Amino acid sequence: MKSSYTKSLMEAGCDEAGRGCLAGPVFAAAVILPKNYSHKFLTDSKKLSEKKRLSLRIEIEKEALAYAIGIVDNNKIDEINILNASILAMHRALNNLTITPKFIIVDGNRFKKYKKINHEWIIKGDAKFFSIAAASVLAKTYRDEYMQKIGKKYPVYHWNKNKGYPTKQHKLAIKENGLSEFHRKTFKSSIINKQLSYKFED
Repeated sequence: MKSSYTKSLMEAGCDEAGRGCLAGPVFAAAVILPKNYSHKFLTDSKKLSEKKRLSLRIEIEKEALAYAIGIVDNNKIDEINILNASILAMHRALNNLTITPKFIIVDGNRFKKYKKINHEWIIKGDAKFFSIAAASVLAKTYRDEYMQKIGKKYPVYHWNKNKGYPTKQHKLAIKENGLSEFHRKTFKSSIINKQLSYKFED
């Protein structure tokens, strides 16, 4: 794992959670860590237990120079597609930072320029750079908490366990009970190939 992509610029790492779900918002986080930051256990949130993610979140929020969350709900996802919504969530997280970064590193291979700040896509960046890993942990933990909260209103979908992802149990619950107000009505796996046509907020 590396502490930074550039030598001297203040970087924000960005990542999202919930892109592959059938229900709920997509959450994103932006995190600015101190230069030369390192952590023995911090890595891609998907490789960590829930208990470890929550423990790391406390440390990240304590040690980060700045961090923020961005959210795009299921209705907006249906309007602009999940790829655009994921990027919009990252833009919103960047908007919420108390410090403006000079460079942005993003997990994956799709992003749309944020203001006039240069950025770099990094495939599997959450397993390569601490700031992206930290963003993945924050996005995942905040989204999981949200899904558990709304899951109390709709226990039939078992969001406390599947967090809105397309598990067999979740799909069966949709078949038996129909869609809730939190379900994405237009989700398709091919949607990631759609053109980035949405005009983003700066």
